[in-house]
Amino acid sequence: MGRGPPVVTPPGTGTVAERAVRALRAVPVPAALIVLVALSGVVLGRVYADPLLTRLMAGAAVGSVLVGVAARRLPSWLVAPLSVAAMTGWTLLSLRLAAAHAALPGGLGGVAADAARNAIPRLLTAMIPVEPAPDTVLVPVVAAWLAGLTAAEVALRAGRVLLGYLPPALLYAGALYVVGPNADPAIGPTVLFAAVAAAGLATPGRRDGPAPDPVAGLTPAVRAAVRLRLVAASAAGLAVVVALAALLAPVVAAQVDERPVDPRRYVEPPRVESLDENPLIRISGWALNPDQRLLDVRTVAGAGGDGSPRIRLAVLSDYDGVTWRVGATYRNAGRILPAAEPAPDAATDEVRQEITVGDLTGRLLPAVPTPREVTGARVAYDPGTGTLIRPEGLAPGLRYEVSSVRERPDANLLPTANVPAGDEVARVLRVADGAPEPVRRLATQLAESNGAPYARADAIATFLAEHYRVTADAPSGHAYPNLAFFLFGPRNGGGQRGTSEQFAAAFAVLGRLAGLPTRVVVGFEPKGDGPVRAADAYAWPEVLFDGVGWVPFDPMPQPNEEPRPVEEDFRPQPEDPPPSEVPAPTEEPSATPPAAAPAPGRAEGGLGTPVLVGGGVGGLALLVGAVLAALYAARRRLTRSRLDAADPGERVVGAWRELTDALRLAGQPAGPDLAAAEVAERAHRTLAEARAARPGAGAAGPTDRTGEGAAGPTDRTGEGAAAGGPDEAAVDELAALLNQAGFAPGSVTPEQAERAARLSQGFGDALRAARSRWGRLWWTVHPGPLRWRR
Repeated sequence: MGRGPPVVTPPGTGTVAERAVRALRAVPVPAALIVLVALSGVVLGRVYADPLLTRLMAGAAVGSVLVGVAARRLPSWLVAPLSVAAMTGWTLLSLRLAAAHAALPGGLGGVAADAARNAIPRLLTAMIPVEPAPDTVLVPVVAAWLAGLTAAEVALRAGRVLLGYLPPALLYAGALYVVGPNADPAIGPTVLFAAVAAAGLATPGRRDGPAPDPVAGLTPAVRAAVRLRLVAASAAGLAVVVALAALLAPVVAAQVDERPVDPRRYVEPPRVESLDENPLIRISGWALNPDQRLLDVRTVAGAGGDGSPRIRLAVLSDYDGVTWRVGATYRNAGRILPAAEPAPDAATDEVRQEITVGDLTGRLLPAVPTPREVTGARVAYDPGTGTLIRPEGLAPGLRYEVSSVRERPDANLLPTANVPAGDEVARVLRVADGAPEPVRRLATQLAESNGAPYARADAIATFLAEHYRVTADAPSGHAYPNLAFFLFGPRNGGGQRGTSEQFAAAFAVLGRLAGLPTRVVVGFEPKGDGPVRAADAYAWPEVLFDGVGWVPFDPMPQPNEEPRPVEEDFRPQPEDPPPSEVPAPTEEPSATPPAAAPAPGRAEGGLGTPVLVGGGVGGLALLVGAVLAALYAARRRLTRSRLDAADPGERVVGAWRELTDALRLAGQPAGPDLAAAEVAERAHRTLAEARAARPGAGAAGPTDRTGEGAAGPTDRTGEGAAAGGPDEAAVDELAALLNQAGFAPGSVTPEQAERAARLSQGFGDALRAARSRWGRLWWTVHPGPLRWRR
């Protein structure tokens, strides 16, 4: 009897055990597809700030494959619409979760439309680590869903499992390419990807009955021929695979140590317009419209005790001799910005402000340095300078909240701090070609008189503050010719006056010529919470110190101070005079009789050489003596004006200035931010070091008010003339008198003022006595106290 056809068990029939076995045999391939698609989220999530993207892509993998499994019995034309509808729902949920995570304002419709327009460029220009936001999760989530949908249809409906792995493999390769060199090699996920793919292929798929024999019913001869061809084809395929592996394996292995290509370099990051690239030119326009309301500021937290902090608009590091530019590379950033390590000894505090934009235009976003978190506005950020922009531009009424970490360096480290050098700071040390020669000579003069970097920077700030005037109507410009005119132009012709634009730019250029890494910052100095007007716009220079960071300087003159002429402290070298014209010989003979022969030892037509040399040396000695005498008289007059003031409080202040000048002459200047007690402590240390360096030097002899030694009885020194000099109690007493004069005006008595004068002179005498003979002479005529900024 013949054998009947095989019995096929319809779906849903059979025992419970058989149904369980069929279900288990149907699980491996869909599970493998879910894992393969989800691994792409794991790889891409390495450059994201938190695991939200990985979870969203894993959800897309599960949803897309399960929809394909559930719709397997439906017509193929109905699966795609159902899956796309489910994808739309999951995508909208993902955008909502991402918007809430990034604290973005606006409805879901506006957020989704913005993400659809800008998803790809923002993803490739976002700052790493990327914050999960609607525009940075949209493309990965949609790509994961489409890869799962395609893989499920090919592997499950068509039964082509190996071909069904192609969409997840392409998605995985795309994730690796997007990450590029911005994360460690994904060795673990890649090995797991290959293992899961192999397991899916090795597991037998689901069948509803026994597989039919493809050669059944053929004659034995034909069946043998077919099987032979199958074996030959398999062997040929295996040979091709082995050959390709042998050829491609060295190429693939050679790429292991190669740095992958970063696709971000092919995408243009957000840029700013020329007005924002050089906001320094806006200072003069704001100065002419001081009442223009640019911002409104409300401090939410921090900024207590030391006034309202400066708000930074832009940092300008590049100068080409014509224009200061920002030169920043902005990357789209999320709510949380990359954190930078503060200087080791710097004090930090958090400042949180709510800022509302008024008439301020452009893209630069004001914030207290250094911003760490921004809510209420989408921003792009340059970590090198800490500058923020809003790529869409500012608009009146825009309100955002920014949290910043304000860093305050330790001022005690500045006098001895060095400045960095090398390629890392070449950008802020570069001096463009074409610097005017008078500007170079001024920088050299200031640098030669002050060796330490901080002393150089302070000397530049002091020179600018003492010799130039601030005017609101000064023309804008900071190119080399503008700076030369600002520094050396005639006062009656518009020179030697400017806005903070010229002061900051001149400081930065002089600083670079003196070997200091400098930059210019544009921002605002508000008077407190409330409106920030154009009059609050301000530009200031900063200098980079090792171990301290960027330190701002103030080269602006004090209000109501009359500037000194530049010629008093800087005299540029005269130009070489033109050669004198030789008169043309006359044709008529001269009626003048010939001169007699010169006497022996005298040059023809002039005095003898010894007389000229002696006269020159004597004249030079007289000139030097006159200069020294003038300096001595000026120093003596300055001391008397301080210590003979009518008001006792002013005399105490004058005595304190004598003490701080003595510290500065000793090479240990006291910063303006130090309290009186801190200055007194530095005075103790300075005097002790000076005595230790010259143990044989006693205290100064009796002096008068100028601090010069004199024979005879002590004149108003009281303390400090005896051996051993002033003790700690004397300096502390002077500091206490200064605090009394400052915090209790009118309470200082004439006897206390006289006591303060004696204490300060005793301290100066002791410091002067610890120096060499020439050092004591130079101490007496040093011009520093006459020009140092008060």
